[in-house]
Amino acid sequence: MLEQLLSSRTRVKLLKLFFLNPEQAYFIRQMVRKTAEHLNSIRRELKNLLALELVKETEEGKKKFYRVNIEHPLHPEMKALLFKAQVWQQKRTLRDLQRVGRIKYLALTGFFVGLDFTMTDMLIVGSVNRLKLKRILQRFQSDFDRQLNYTVMTPSEFKYRNDLTDRFLYTILENPKIVIVDKLRPRDVVTGLV
Repeated sequence: MLEQLLSSRTRVKLLKLFFLNPEQAYFIRQMVRKTAEHLNSIRRELKNLLALELVKETEEGKKKFYRVNIEHPLHPEMKALLFKAQVWQQKRTLRDLQRVGRIKYLALTGFFVGLDFTMTDMLIVGSVNRLKLKRILQRFQSDFDRQLNYTVMTPSEFKYRNDLTDRFLYTILENPKIVIVDKLRPRDVVTGLV
């Protein structure tokens, strides 16, 4: 089965598109535009993904729509693998993010770790050039084909909110996250939150 899953560049692009956007249904022409692959390649790979039952097909009028099959037994593992692979490919973007200012803490949460209930996908603590940050995040968002929510706090704002055990910050720090930069001194963070 693994040979069938990962043996084609087009298939990998489709898997990323479906698994990183589980609520979205796509018709074939949309997939062609979003993946920049040929129509026949998309059709062939859809046939394979349907045979593996990783994708479901529905009809609305004369159009067929395709979306990820979230009931598939491999769905959680595939989703995690694709998220991690996508983040790994974005190492250059993450390095660029670290250069937009003096970042003391950078964590990916929400979308990046499969949590739908968080209000932010990225927490940045430090002083940053917001215009540069916005440009980098636009590139990052186009790679993930979705809007990313991010939060920037100064170190003093982080400390203040952390001292108050702010619910927003507490939710980020207590839930799964991918920490990219952590230069906060231990006394800057309430014990048990990070």
